[in-house]
Amino acid sequence: MASHPEPGPQTQLMRHHVRNGFWTIYEKKDMWRSNISFVERWANIRKIKKSLETISPENPEAKAIQVEKEAFNRSDSRESYDTACQASSREQSHIETIANTSEPKSPGILIGKYDNCHLLSSGFCSDVYRCGVLALKVTTRTHNIEPHNPKLEIKILTTLSHPSIIRLVTSFNDSNGFPVLVFPYQPLTLGGVLSTKTLTTRLVASIFYDIFSGLTYLHEQEIIHRDLKPSNILLTSPEGPALLADFGTAWHPVLSLPLEPVSQKYIEVGTTAYRAPETLFGNHAYGTSLDLWPCGTILAECLRVPTQPLFESREACEDGNQLGLILSMFKTLGTPTEESWPEASGFTTPPFEWYNKFEGKEWNVILEGVDDFGIDLVSKLVVWESKLRLTAAKVCAVPESKPYDLLLILNLNY
Repeated sequence: MASHPEPGPQTQLMRHHVRNGFWTIYEKKDMWRSNISFVERWANIRKIKKSLETISPENPEAKAIQVEKEAFNRSDSRESYDTACQASSREQSHIETIANTSEPKSPGILIGKYDNCHLLSSGFCSDVYRCGVLALKVTTRTHNIEPHNPKLEIKILTTLSHPSIIRLVTSFNDSNGFPVLVFPYQPLTLGGVLSTKTLTTRLVASIFYDIFSGLTYLHEQEIIHRDLKPSNILLTSPEGPALLADFGTAWHPVLSLPLEPVSQKYIEVGTTAYRAPETLFGNHAYGTSLDLWPCGTILAECLRVPTQPLFESREACEDGNQLGLILSMFKTLGTPTEESWPEASGFTTPPFEWYNKFEGKEWNVILEGVDDFGIDLVSKLVVWESKLRLTAAKVCAVPESKPYDLLLILNLNY
């Protein structure tokens, strides 16, 4: 894993674009640390400890000290330090809320030391159970279906610490020897919310700020999530915040190398309508930009009224699902050419000669009724040529206060 260098005394220049120009902020990275008193740091530790006592009662003070220390060392400003600490401590109020939500009256099952566990959902390789304020992801297959790998998922999650990424509480093997991952229970997914209501622009902005913030953290370490979709974005409430979840197929630049060399990654990654096109045409050497394509498709789905996926695709288990997705992409965006997708010339199966030629639709037709700024961001993410996709870091290069206005996020000049 790429290490995070300790902040030095040098001055960091951040340029933030806004509607009427830009301004620059100068901040000496080390100065903010010296301005935080021991009392303030201890207060944060106590808040985090209170949260951990409910979720993970084993030695919560030591864990709280470690969480605060990581926030202090990894943050590059007072604002990001406060945000990291608040993200940990706010779990307490979230826990108190979900603890009062009704659970099934019937008795649940025992999983390890966790009693009264109730099934929430079943997936390709695992089942998810709720046990009070916790969620247990239980592996259901006797062998890995690559790239699904629960042991690798555990290793990757233990290296991560970010307010927009789901936190692994602990892990163990059940009575059958299958890995079980324990997380704080989150009551909602973005997919579930999208199925019940249209999101406000303010809420879309807040959710996607969290998503891009989490992706910036991952991509700085060259970690690729590889399965971004609405159901893998958890919400602690209908108003957020949002958390990236399900790292079962994630790729890590160190931990994944024995199974997946950099230029020989698995291409059976992603889910149905959210798959990036490079995986459909045999590019095994993709990078972090793979995650930006599904971000764009999810954003488009959120902005549409009524909500609707950007591309059509059959379920993964159905015959012809990949061909159907490719045709939907081509009919929507137009058949790519060597000029619009030059990197595809080196793919195992280039898309230039085997398909009918379709004329693409204009983005204002594809996203009818969406404002120009929303269209602009989607069009910078859903791009054939992967290196031209807008990075998560650039989307997050906004003023220090968290942006709740989508216009502020989108009005960037590149």
